[in-house]
Amino acid sequence: MGVHWQEAGRPTDKITRHTMNAHPSSEHAAFVQHMFGRIARRYDLMNRLMTFGQDRRWRRFVVRQAALHPGDWLLDIATGTGDIAFEARRQVPDLHIVAADFSLPMMRVGQLRESRLRGNGRRPLAWHAADTLHLPYASNVFDAVTSGYLFRNVSDIAGALAEQVRVLKPGGRLVTLDTTPPPRGLLRPFIQFHLRVIIPLLGRWITGQADAYRYLPESTLNFKTAEELADLLHAAGLVDVGYRRFMLGTMAVHWGTKPAPTQRPASRDSAISGTMSRPVGPSPDRSVLS
Repeated sequence: MGVHWQEAGRPTDKITRHTMNAHPSSEHAAFVQHMFGRIARRYDLMNRLMTFGQDRRWRRFVVRQAALHPGDWLLDIATGTGDIAFEARRQVPDLHIVAADFSLPMMRVGQLRESRLRGNGRRPLAWHAADTLHLPYASNVFDAVTSGYLFRNVSDIAGALAEQVRVLKPGGRLVTLDTTPPPRGLLRPFIQFHLRVIIPLLGRWITGQADAYRYLPESTLNFKTAEELADLLHAAGLVDVGYRRFMLGTMAVHWGTKPAPTQRPASRDSAISGTMSRPVGPSPDRSVLS
């Protein structure tokens, strides 16, 4: 099953800026692309096991934070197998959803999932091959941009943010789910043991790719703190920046809004406080908060 290139329900020339492609933009990107291609078939199962099934709740929260309405256009970049995109379609009827990634094997798994859901009357996803550092879309076209586990895997976080902000409409929301290093405290050694020992063992048993599941925990431990990532969102020009931690502080959802031309960004200190803006929609299940 191939990846679809034509945007459903909208002329391509209104949304695309340059040729869509799945070619990595750096050596690191090529490594990440190849790694996700190798684990694509068992990726969803491993996510459920590693997070004890909590990742579904986090994705529901991501979609609520995107503040989508029927008829809106959503870009889910680094969509992988489409978990966030499918959740958005479940929560909000009649969305136009572009699910984009540079890992074609991951998207093919997602397309297979979608083929099993056809006939339910929902608008199909548009699956696009795209590099997050060179998005093939015109500026100011999406009402929201979401991502899951994107920024820890890119070599240029600021560049990826700049591209997402560019394609957002003024007033549009950027929402991202990612890992964050475990906070210092009594539980930190146990969390590190889970990341460095348990997850690679699971990865070897479930996928046969232990090396991939050594890289993923190390990328978590070496990634930005929640405060640092919020600072980068603010530096990218977003306003109403906030975040919420989950799972003992090892996961975080960040959000921000692209300002209207006359709206001025807030101060740096308020942007990294984590309490600057309230989450959109119902509060998440408090049992999963750190």
